[in-house]
Amino acid sequence: MTKLTKTKKIETMKNQTLVKEICPTTTQVWVKNGALLVDVREKDEVEALAFDVPNIINIPLSEFEERFQEIPNDRDVVIVCKGGVRSLRAAGFLINHGYDSNKLVNMQHGIARWVQKGFSTNGNTSVVTGSDSCCSTSGCC
Repeated sequence: MTKLTKTKKIETMKNQTLVKEICPTTTQVWVKNGALLVDVREKDEVEALAFDVPNIINIPLSEFEERFQEIPNDRDVVIVCKGGVRSLRAAGFLINHGYDSNKLVNMQHGIARWVQKGFSTNGNTSVVTGSDSCCSTSGCC
């Protein structure tokens, strides 16, 4: 890599806005304070197991580019999914489309960690509690 290319890459990285991430425990605080959860899992995943919170909408990642305008940009929003990867992509997309990075966060580890923490859900929790779950290791919030 040339010095010019390296400099350009560093400048690009400086201009990027990183997505803030929070754990399910902190998400509980956001929910209690009125945040909207946006679940980007597919409809069949939500039908099998859903977050039990008062303010939630489902916009599957497969429909996200067409429907993201349904998400208000004037309130706190937590993007969620099964393991935290799809929601991170969606949160980055929203920030790149003008959403306030101070009002928009990704929930790390998704509904799998939410279930592990014992937070309220509707449906069959066994869909996320298999032995290959991210939550089989210790040291997370």
